[in-house]
Amino acid sequence: MLARLPMPSADPNRYVACHDCDALFTAPEVGEGERVLCPRCGANLFTRHVNTLQRTAAFTLAAATMYVAANLFPFLTLSADYRESDMLLIQSVTGLEGAGYPPLASAVAIFVFVSPIVVIGGLLYLVVPLMFGRRLSGSTLLCRLVQEARQWNMVEVYLLGVLVSLLKLGSLATLKLGISFYAYVGFIICLTWTITTVDYRELWDHLERAERS
Repeated sequence: MLARLPMPSADPNRYVACHDCDALFTAPEVGEGERVLCPRCGANLFTRHVNTLQRTAAFTLAAATMYVAANLFPFLTLSADYRESDMLLIQSVTGLEGAGYPPLASAVAIFVFVSPIVVIGGLLYLVVPLMFGRRLSGSTLLCRLVQEARQWNMVEVYLLGVLVSLLKLGSLATLKLGISFYAYVGFIICLTWTITTVDYRELWDHLERAERS
C-alpha cells in the first residue's frame, strides 16, 4: 500500500524531507506494509515492513549464536612437518600484538570484535523489550550508539583477508577449516540480514511510544 504525505501544517509535530527534491512534509502515521511516497516527485521515502521487530530480533539472535560458536571452536588447523596447531578467532588480535603490531591489533579488535558486539547486544537490548511494548533505561543513547557502530562493522573484510591468507599458506602447510570458520560465515550472513532488516526510523517510533521500564 502507498501513503502519500500531506503538506506541513502550521504547527507540525514531525517533518520529513524528500531526499530527491528536498520538499518538506508532515510525517504521517504509516501502517505495516505501507510505504511513503513524495507527492511532488513520487520518490519512495521510506517503507514500514511487516513484523520488523520480530524479524530483527530473530536475525540478531541467530547472529549472536553464530558469533558465540565462532569464538568457542578452532577457526582453522595448520599442519606441517608432523606438527599441528589450532587457531582461535581471538588469536588474530593477540597474534598481531605479539608480533609487534599493537595498532593493527587494536584496529582488528575494534572492527571485528567490538563493533559487532555493540550492534548485536544493542539491538537485542532494544528490540526484545519493544516487542512487548516496553523500553529499558538508556535505550535512546544505545540506539544512537548502535547506528554509529554499524558503520565500523567490517567482519566481511576480515573474512576476505582470511581467504587471501589461506591461499598463500596453502602451499606451505596443510590447512583444515574448523567449526569456527563456518560459524563465522553464518554470523556474517545473519549480521548482514540484521543490518538490512532493521528500520531505524520505525525503531525510533517504537521507542517514543513504548512504556519505560
